[in-house]
Amino acid sequence: ETYIHLKEAIVKDRGQHETVIPSELPLGQELTSTLREWAVIWHKLYVDNKTTQFRHVQQLTYSLIEWRSQILSGTLPKDELAELKKKVTAKIDYGNRILGLDLVVRDDNGNILDPDETSTISLFKSHETASKRIDERIQEEKSLQQNLDLRGQPIFNTTHTYSLYVNFKNFVCNIGEDAELLMSLYDPDLSKFISENYLVRWGSNGMPKEIEKLNNLQAVFTDLSSSDLIRPKISLVCQIVRVGHMELKDGKKHTCGLRRPFGVAVMDITDIIHGKVDDEEKQHFIPFQQRQLIMSPLITSHVIGENEPLTSVFNKVIAAKEVNHKGQGLWVSLKLLPGDLAQVQKDFSHLVDRSTAVARKMGFPEIILPGDVRNDIYVTLIQGEFDKGKKKTPKNVEVTMSVHDEDGNLQEKAIHPGAGYEGVSEYKSVVYYQVKQPCWYETVKVSIAIEEVSRCHLRFTFRHRSSQESRDKSERAFGMGFVKLMNADGTTLRDGKHNLIVYKGDNKKMEDAKCYLTLPCTKTEVEEKEAPSGKNLHHLANFTPTKDSTKDSFQIATLICSTKLTQNVDLLGLLNWRSNSQNIAHNLRKLMEVEGGEIVKFLQDTLDALFNIMMEMSENETYDFLVFDALVFIISLIGDIKFQHFNPVLETYIYKHFNVICFIFVECRDALLPLLIDQLSGQLDDNSNKPDHEACSQLLSSVLEVLDRKDVVSGIFVACMTAILRQMDDFHYNHYINTFKTRQDIVDFLMETFIMFKDLIGKNVYAADWMVMNMMQSRVFLRAVNQFTSVLNRFFLDQANFELQLWNNYFHLAVAFLTHESLQLETFSQAKRNKIIKKYGDMRKEIGFKIRDMWYNLGPHKIKFIPAMVGPILEVTLVPEPELRKATIPIFFDMMQCEFNFSGNRNFHMFENELITKLDQEVEGGRGDEQYKILLEKL
Repeated sequence: ETYIHLKEAIVKDRGQHETVIPSELPLGQELTSTLREWAVIWHKLYVDNKTTQFRHVQQLTYSLIEWRSQILSGTLPKDELAELKKKVTAKIDYGNRILGLDLVVRDDNGNILDPDETSTISLFKSHETASKRIDERIQEEKSLQQNLDLRGQPIFNTTHTYSLYVNFKNFVCNIGEDAELLMSLYDPDLSKFISENYLVRWGSNGMPKEIEKLNNLQAVFTDLSSSDLIRPKISLVCQIVRVGHMELKDGKKHTCGLRRPFGVAVMDITDIIHGKVDDEEKQHFIPFQQRQLIMSPLITSHVIGENEPLTSVFNKVIAAKEVNHKGQGLWVSLKLLPGDLAQVQKDFSHLVDRSTAVARKMGFPEIILPGDVRNDIYVTLIQGEFDKGKKKTPKNVEVTMSVHDEDGNLQEKAIHPGAGYEGVSEYKSVVYYQVKQPCWYETVKVSIAIEEVSRCHLRFTFRHRSSQESRDKSERAFGMGFVKLMNADGTTLRDGKHNLIVYKGDNKKMEDAKCYLTLPCTKTEVEEKEAPSGKNLHHLANFTPTKDSTKDSFQIATLICSTKLTQNVDLLGLLNWRSNSQNIAHNLRKLMEVEGGEIVKFLQDTLDALFNIMMEMSENETYDFLVFDALVFIISLIGDIKFQHFNPVLETYIYKHFNVICFIFVECRDALLPLLIDQLSGQLDDNSNKPDHEACSQLLSSVLEVLDRKDVVSGIFVACMTAILRQMDDFHYNHYINTFKTRQDIVDFLMETFIMFKDLIGKNVYAADWMVMNMMQSRVFLRAVNQFTSVLNRFFLDQANFELQLWNNYFHLAVAFLTHESLQLETFSQAKRNKIIKKYGDMRKEIGFKIRDMWYNLGPHKIKFIPAMVGPILEVTLVPEPELRKATIPIFFDMMQCEFNFSGNRNFHMFENELITKLDQEVEGGRGDEQYKILLEKL
């Protein structure tokens, strides 16, 4: 009853939707043909009493009927239609797999790929992707059936980049003055900040300083990688900086606008990052602790001073079990989002839009994307030590940081204290009260144009800030330090800590770049410059005459995240190889020691440099081998999943220099073949970049040689060979044969190729449900075999040059091809049969007619194949295709006649005995039919 009901529903649905929407016609047609095909199988499941499978198919079919009605109704909005289309195609693909039907390969939009419009390698990779996707879906179904709880596992295992969305709801704290809230991600185990700051400026009235940001304070921390998601612990930390008086006292004469450390708030977000908690609506309370009141977990009587290093403060808060917050703190909601910034803006547009502040990871993500142009320099003010001089108490030191060019010009808005606000021209540190060794640990980002980096430096000036406004106005900078962003060799400032020299002296000279830029900026530089001569270099400054006369010190740390600047002198030397021509060999050798991420940032430039060296230094064999090694290294590097997104850059390079890459392909053979195949394959089927005959010859020779030597044949190797053969026209084939120097070379090539083709056909390189890939391979192989038959007829047919074994190999290959299971149309459903006939025809007839022609071409050589070829020809004639049988059964009569003419009555029965024996074996094995019997008698 259920089957009849569903069958009526299909018929009814078909009648109701005779007119379909043109834009959705392909999907509508696929749905209809799928339902018809499933209905036949479904009926058989019912007849065979396979109840469980019957019910499963019933559910799948009902879903498709319902969705088909929705699609063809024309009432769905575009976005809902696109979403429904994804569900439909996923359901069809899943159903086809469990029913043992052929795999359907689609593009990113769910449309069925046309093999005539798709490159062979793309088709192969689409099959791989589709098969993997369905396998995962089946595994998910099994997991669901077994009631496995997967919620605790990291989300979207196939994603490599993540973003953390933070919605800042409110901040309650009895400060009485304006405040800055600096939020960032922090690893407590490593005592390390992971991200930039997200900055919120909070007013003394308990609201955001900018009224338009009320109820609109969102940020997204981007570039998190899978390695970040498996950190044992990760925290969201917030540093609260009070902006106002030195002390919380009212008074008109007190200095205003000082940034003073006030407190911290810390939340363990490990469960959110690990994917165990996912509720964007939940508001989390993060308790606030005033900095002076944070107690040490080990010595409870000790009160941490306000100058305690920030990382130490955070760690002590995290370690504390209870916090006496008195209701003060932050309210936030959080959600982990799969994808980079562009992806989350697309997939989670209701959360992340153009107004959302973006705080990037301090460092590159796990996967660097081409086109992600970045030039961020992170500067951390770490600590300093300042002599109190004539003062009775230590100074209240404020550090002012700015960016200047070599002429001293200020770079406007180059410093970014935190995401959410524009840059500032000067950044002022927090001020610690009467502390000789202040520890700031304040990080800002410097962003300037890449072309300006070589001319710029960071300047730090140090000033004592007085609590009294009148005294404060009279204070002048008592010292300065600086550091250049680029070294003399063209590399950028190295990552890590830098101990800067604190220069003292004339204030005007402190502001004159020409007075200090000739001096060393770090203590390391002083030691390096003074060591050879023993001379003191400080006298040039007219500041402090000797380095020992000041006990002041200042330490910063830098981290450069740039896709255009490098800290590696060897890579830089390679990129600037013309100006460093004497060091080319050294730079090429050292290239293999450069970290992968550093290379991919400059991939296109590096490839251009290697290509130019190869072309311009072609007479020097030393460079040839070094460039070759470098290219092998780079292509191997791009094979890493972390850098797979740079494949298009490499493919573009291959497109421009195809024949050069072919040379590399030929030279490297096994060592690099899989990687180079993967890179070259995108070009092999591209008619706009069709390789010349020389390139095809080199490529085909290499692939055939490797395939001939491989014990285990990989699908990508066969796909690459298929792609090359698919590109070759008659001229390519003729040229290829003409590259062989002797007749014996041609014999060897054809012998090996026929054997290899037969071997590949027998091994079933691709899964049985990869129908499109199997058909593509068969069609290309058939054309290649037909091309080679013309070579047989031309060179190896006459009496003097006849090659018996070569012809024998051809016939056995042709028979293996014709009888392969993937071409036996009568074994398929009517729907599949119709698809194959429409797209590819019946390839058995084409090869069968060729076998007939080649047999008759043999002339007097026929006797050499009797009775050995009786069995193979019988295999051909048993294929239940009427036209094929009519064309090949007469070969038996020709064999009889040939044997009679050759031997008379002496050995005439050899053919007859062989035929009867083989025929008996086949009939007993279930082969043969009434039509065959009639044709055999008739013909």
